[in-house]
Amino acid sequence: MASPTHSKIDDSTSIDQDEVQLAQLGYKQTLHRSWHQIESFAASFCALNFIGGVRSAFFLGILAGGPAALWSSYLITIVFMIITAAVLAEICSALPLSGSIYIWAAESAGPKYARLVGFTVAWWSCTAWMTFVASNCQATANYLVSLLAVYEVDFPGGIDNSNIKWRAFIWAVSEVLLVISIAINYLPPRWYSGVFKFAIFIIMLDFFLCLIWLPIGVSKTYGFRTAKEAFLTTYNGTGAPPVWNWFLSFLFTAGTLTGFDASGHIAEETKNASVVAARGILSSAIATAIGGFITAILFLFCTPDFDTLFALDAPQPFVQIYALALGKGGAVFMTILAAVGLILNSSIAIIAASRLIFAVARDGVLPGSHWIGRVSGDGQPRNAVTVMFVFAASLLCVILPSQVAFTSLVSAAGIPTIAAYGLIALLRLTLTPDSFGSSHFHLGKFRKLFYLCAAVFNAVVFSVDISPFSFPVTAETFNFACAIFGAITVFGLLSWWLLPEEKWLRQAHLTHAKQTADAPEQPVVQT
Repeated sequence: MASPTHSKIDDSTSIDQDEVQLAQLGYKQTLHRSWHQIESFAASFCALNFIGGVRSAFFLGILAGGPAALWSSYLITIVFMIITAAVLAEICSALPLSGSIYIWAAESAGPKYARLVGFTVAWWSCTAWMTFVASNCQATANYLVSLLAVYEVDFPGGIDNSNIKWRAFIWAVSEVLLVISIAINYLPPRWYSGVFKFAIFIIMLDFFLCLIWLPIGVSKTYGFRTAKEAFLTTYNGTGAPPVWNWFLSFLFTAGTLTGFDASGHIAEETKNASVVAARGILSSAIATAIGGFITAILFLFCTPDFDTLFALDAPQPFVQIYALALGKGGAVFMTILAAVGLILNSSIAIIAASRLIFAVARDGVLPGSHWIGRVSGDGQPRNAVTVMFVFAASLLCVILPSQVAFTSLVSAAGIPTIAAYGLIALLRLTLTPDSFGSSHFHLGKFRKLFYLCAAVFNAVVFSVDISPFSFPVTAETFNFACAIFGAITVFGLLSWWLLPEEKWLRQAHLTHAKQTADAPEQPVVQT
């Protein structure tokens, strides 16, 4: 076992190497750099929150194709999302920067298209992460208010999204939860390390209770679904043509496996980032895929039959399922546990979002960039966190006029990220297949196959995410996520067209960073 003195020397050497690499990429170390592998893993693993993600969108998977589509699409998603994670890990190792995904995209495009792609993906990524925080706060609110249905509390006008009073109630609860999630982000970095670890504990406790306690309760109450019901049953609850109804199941499966780039966004706060951040991306994707698939199969056996299932009228039907299987006390406990996990999930997603905002502001492209990009005395971009709060709080207001705000926010959060994943893979395949020689995670001779697979799969998921989920399409059921994506793409293009090169993403800076990333692989300092 290494002595404390030896450990301090290793940490110091790692930090020095990180600062040298950051300087070579054109930036000065201003953020704290005190996090290790566990925090890097937790950034993506907890932002994904597999148990919360599966539970929140499980019924979308049931409506789109039924159990047969849900589990089979999940297997396909696992394979291709891990391939996508490997593609991102390769480039993350060469470019471990805050706001990393738009830098990865810019450098993947090569010198000619770097600024255009960088501007566009920067808009996509910031919007995606900020929208995800808003949708996650609404998902948390749905859990808590569902206890009203369990205890049969009368609500004026009824517990229904068509009731404006109910939507206003959901909005108010969501805003309070956002405030709590934001407040956690003002903790000092060393304290926040404990938040990462506590979030992992809560997620795994939730998972194991579902794995052990829920089946016991189901066996003593309404009973398990048969293997045929759990694996072979199909269902069309979207009204889409049968083939497209099946494809819509990817809204659920891919949605639970999108966001593993979060480890890259805290790279400038992570020691030995060129190794640790990339490893965090890949390991969190694998862990989430395994945990999410086990959870999905568990729920397919433990949910009631369709007649009972679709008669549940709570915003989050799992709360009522817990009440049926575990009693009201068990439902309250599991609901609180799930809500705590989702609050931590939102808080950690805010970490990723605020680092993106900080990185964009650092280069001067945002109004008020000097203030937004300012770093506190303990090395945190707290003003960027405040901007994150204002945006997410404003976005939650769409709950008030829309009956389908939740599914639209889920899509709006996923579309830009999926688009960025697919674009990076496509650019790596077509323009820079042999770049980033400094990466410690080379894909070797399989790299072009990986790039192709990631580009095609994410294109499929993108088409699902922009599609309406309910057919026939009306003004009330229109998926406004595609409109959001179109608008932010236009904003990105306008920014690229109007902002001069000396303002943001200077070509010389991009070229220098690319040359650094293309240099031969450097020795690894272990931490």
